Amino acid sequence: MNKQTKAIPTFTTEAQERAYWEKHDSTDYLDWSKAKKATLPNLKPTTKTISLRLPQHLLDSIKVAANARDVPYQSLIKVWLQEKLHTH
Repeated sequence: MNKQTKAIPTFTTEAQERAYWEKHDSTDYLDWSKAKKATLPNLKPTTKTISLRLPQHLLDSIKVAANARDVPYQSLIKVWLQEKLHTH
């Protein structure tokens, strides 16, 4: 199916473009059936350092679990948080 698409307007600022797309459907301007998946191999997720107070016994238990898996304890905490987030 060859869908007729509208021309995308020219924007002078990012804010102007953002406001436009908040009110318009991109399917009127792009044929998404022809879209290809992009691969960005060097893209690193943005991280933020936080301070988290844990009871010493809990931190010790996490370190033991991480050691048993041969991973850094902070990495294990991130994995566990991500897993928990996806189960709820």
